[in-house]
Amino acid sequence: MSTDINHLYRQDFAIIAGWLGFGSKALDLGCGDGALLSYLQDGLEVKGYGVEKDDTNWLAAMQNDIDVIQMDLEAGLSEFEDNSFDTVILSQTLQAMHNTEAILQEMLRVGHEVIVTFPNFGYWRNRLQIITGNMPVSKDLPYEWYNTPNVHLCTIHDFDALCHQLNITVIERKVVTNGNDVSFMPNWFGNLAMYRLKRSN
Repeated sequence: MSTDINHLYRQDFAIIAGWLGFGSKALDLGCGDGALLSYLQDGLEVKGYGVEKDDTNWLAAMQNDIDVIQMDLEAGLSEFEDNSFDTVILSQTLQAMHNTEAILQEMLRVGHEVIVTFPNFGYWRNRLQIITGNMPVSKDLPYEWYNTPNVHLCTIHDFDALCHQLNITVIERKVVTNGNDVSFMPNWFGNLAMYRLKRSN
């Protein structure tokens, strides 16, 4: 398996693992090279499947022994039946989706629970760069404005409002910065937001 061992120590992976049950069935959307699924399979014996559009990432996931389907998330998840997974994961990919509402609704249809993580555009370092007249560039937002795949950057407050609008229940939320939990003013001081969601009854 060629997955970078540094992935094994990412705090967001550990938090996601804590939200999944042992031996559960998970679908990772935009799975990249399959590092998260490898982590979950090794630690929790999760039955994992990935979805990836990019040719290079899809091949890397295959080489990492991940069951991965090559398809465009923007086309929906019609290949998957209702409630066919315990958890559907969208890790640091939400901001690159054109139709955010549609993908969230599809995830909630396919999975009993949903995990979404994204870089918080409201993080104070991002705000500071905007104040100085530049679009933010950081470890979590590594692209320049002219070559970024991100189309819908949002803040924690924005995502909370969207969940309320779509009648989505937030089971749990974690906000972290550089591996540390952030509880005080998370929309200011957190650079990564992590949500565990389900359909509201």
